[in-house]
Amino acid sequence: MGGDELTDTERRVWTAMPAGTRSALADLPATDLRTLLLTVARDRAATVRPSDVVRRWHEDRFVRPARADPRALAQIEARLWQLLPADVSGLELSPVVPMGTCSGVAPVSQNRIVTTMRASEVLSDPTNALAIEAAVRRRRSSEVHLAAAHRVLRAQHFGGDWSAHFRLFALVSSARDAGSGNTEARLLIRHLTYWRTVLAELASASAPQLHVTVFDDQTVRQRLDDTVRPALDGGPVPLVDEPERERGRGYYRGCAIRITVQGGSLEIGDGGLTDWTAQLTGDAKERCLVSCLATERLAQHADR
Repeated sequence: MGGDELTDTERRVWTAMPAGTRSALADLPATDLRTLLLTVARDRAATVRPSDVVRRWHEDRFVRPARADPRALAQIEARLWQLLPADVSGLELSPVVPMGTCSGVAPVSQNRIVTTMRASEVLSDPTNALAIEAAVRRRRSSEVHLAAAHRVLRAQHFGGDWSAHFRLFALVSSARDAGSGNTEARLLIRHLTYWRTVLAELASASAPQLHVTVFDDQTVRQRLDDTVRPALDGGPVPLVDEPERERGRGYYRGCAIRITVQGGSLEIGDGGLTDWTAQLTGDAKERCLVSCLATERLAQHADR
């Protein structure tokens, strides 16, 4: 197997192993590989002392508790559920999802995901998991709207005092293309209206804004101008064009949204159109919009 895609750390580890080890492990049947890894984990766990556990509790950013007040979070999330339209189904997601849930349908490196030894990965983004469920439900429903609140864990370093895990309240909508960008417009109006309602009630004093960026899709741009914006004009939370945004290009398809407070200086949510349900159903006519909000950040800036 080639090593050009390896990081320096990975290359150092594999170079220290006997020749052919990487290929041999890669060629093992999945059940045999899991058995091998579980045996190694059991052997290593047998040497762990209570003092080791305490040391890891202090040193491992993955396991330290969040600083958020769970009472405040519970109140915020309870209200988010109450404000949801009646046709949105809520899901209590599993802490793990199939391995490749993110990297298999989106341009995300598996190195950002905490992968388990049982062909699964720790949930890092509820929108990906909701997209899978939406694809399944679309077989028996004309359109699907789902929501979930979940604590996610991500492997990348965010810098500063940011925790590796945090709670997200996520929405995913999937429906069939009606042509001329009308489905995309309808889904955008639905999500943006919901987030505007949330911000107006819970964070009105923190100068909330909704931002929208169109990525090289003239049809979506036209529907934004003649359908989406008129539906949202005059509301308590402004809809701001953000044409300079490049982050998310390639991840989102056609259009991205952003949720901020403090006059646009602090991001608390993100989203956009994706092709995830199209990939998952094998139907290019599927349209999917995802969006989410970090409830811990919202709680910090909620109206008192």
